[in-house]
Amino acid sequence: MIQFFRTIRNQLLSQNNFRKYLFYAAGEIVLVVIGILIALQINNLNEARKDREKEQAILRQLRSEYQNNLEQLNQKIEMRNEGLMACNTLLEFIDEPESLEEAVFYSAMANISRDPTFDPIKNDIIGTDKIRLIQNDTLVRYLSNWSSEVYQVQELETDFKKYRTEMIFPSHVRLGIARNLNDNLWKDGYTPTEALDSTFSYKFTLKPTRKPLDLIAVLQDTALEGIISQVVTYHQITNIQSETLRDRIREMLELLDREIK
Repeated sequence: MIQFFRTIRNQLLSQNNFRKYLFYAAGEIVLVVIGILIALQINNLNEARKDREKEQAILRQLRSEYQNNLEQLNQKIEMRNEGLMACNTLLEFIDEPESLEEAVFYSAMANISRDPTFDPIKNDIIGTDKIRLIQNDTLVRYLSNWSSEVYQVQELETDFKKYRTEMIFPSHVRLGIARNLNDNLWKDGYTPTEALDSTFSYKFTLKPTRKPLDLIAVLQDTALEGIISQVVTYHQITNIQSETLRDRIREMLELLDREIK
């Protein structure tokens, strides 16, 4: 092709027809420009195709991560709901001591001592060049706000963890129920909700204390009643925030399902 154009150019020059040569030169320039534009367009299309392929890979990764996050968050909400039920049981025993069932009392006390903590998968999208590949602006906004929304839940969980360490556990020792509580927890086998292996039942026998222990007197402890009431407030507020976060995850998953081809 280059040889063809060179032949035409030489013929025009040999004919001393300068006007035709200018027309030819202009045409050759136009053809070169058109060729460059076509090449650029093809290159842009290839780059766009590669970006969309990368975007789809990112979206699939995000869907997997947020599905796992949703499952974990559901588990933590359920743990707090179980803790709230345990609090109600204990408050009923306090209000009606004649209804006390020793094994149920210890199980409920162990239940309010659990520490539900949400620890979502942390992706590497935000703050990197990958975020530009996501075309859905709403999804980008949700991803950008995710860390701050999670922090609002985790901050409440951290407060409860401190309260559990400083108030709930010491109350077990102060009231003299720690040994019986732990014996009741492990003697028939126990698998924590958050256990990595949910199929294994852990057993351990401590045997109850031989010292005299009056559970009716324990129920009359006003500090214990206050602790249980405070656990209710902690779990309720944290679950309210967690419900909002759960709705956000569901919205993100719906967006991801629509964007994934």
